[in-house]
Parts: sequence; structure tokens; C-alpha cells
Amino acid sequence: MKQRQVNKMLIDRKKISAHCEQLRQQGKKIVFTNGCFDILHAGHVRYLTTAKNFGDILIVGLNSDESVRRLKGKTRPVNNQNDRAEVLLGLKAVDDVVFFGEQTAENLIAEIKPAIYVKGGDYNLDNLPEAKIVQGYGGEIKFVQLVEGKSTTNIIKKISAD
Repeated sequence: MKQRQVNKMLIDRKKISAHCEQLRQQGKKIVFTNGCFDILHAGHVRYLTTAKNFGDILIVGLNSDESVRRLKGKTRPVNNQNDRAEVLLGLKAVDDVVFFGEQTAENLIAEIKPAIYVKGGDYNLDNLPEAKIVQGYGGEIKFVQLVEGKSTTNIIKKISAD
């Protein structure tokens, strides 16, 4: 019989540090990644599945609607933060989601202190703002190759061309 995950949660930002400490006390290896995850596509699913395979619990830091607008422009996000969180939590790989509104995930990472921080292959240690925080507490950084041609921007362009 297949075991079903039932403890998936949208975690209140104020409670994320205590939540992660409890997971560590249970012997869980926490993996963290972050992003907008606006229009979910196969590239996202592959990325998140790969990230989950690095540990026991995958927590996704989800950019708030306001921070997505600052990063991507006034027409984004296409889907609001609550809808994006619900879709992410529906994925097998994602255990927990937490919203953040800052430009980078540095503060959130300092609160979570994941064993593994995962980012896409479009980043490296030199252009990853969160790298110093992760390295400072002894965490590990993994880069996952992106799936060529799969992006929310490409999907929006394709839709707009019709």
C-alpha cells in the first residue's frame, strides 16, 4: 500500500524557524528552494522533484505577489500567491510552502537553515546572493540544470502570439 503524505502545509513565516527546528529534531534533512512558480510547467516539476531527492523535506519559499511584480513586471504574477501555493502543495515533491516578500531569500534562509539549498543552473556561487548565508552556517548548495525551452515567460509569449 502506497503511503500518502498528509502533513503538507502552507507555513506562516513567523513560525517557519520553529517548524524547521522541529523537523531537524525528528532527524529530517531539510531542502529549500525558492521562486515565483507562476505558471507551473514540466521544467518546474522536474526541478522540484530533483530538489526533493536531496533530502527528506522540501520547503519552497514562494515569492509574494508584490515581490513577483517587482521582479517580473506589473503584469505578473498571472496566478495569485494563494493559487500558486495550492498548486505547489499538490505536487508530490513539495512538502511545505512559505511566502516571502523580499528581493532575495537571504533572510528566509537564515531562518530555515536548510541542510541543502537548491537553485537553478542559471545561477552559480558568484551570482547567488544567498550563497554566503548558506555557507556561513555550513549548509550545502546544489545547482539543478534547467529544462531548455521550459519557462513561464515562454508560455506567456506563446499564449500572447495567438
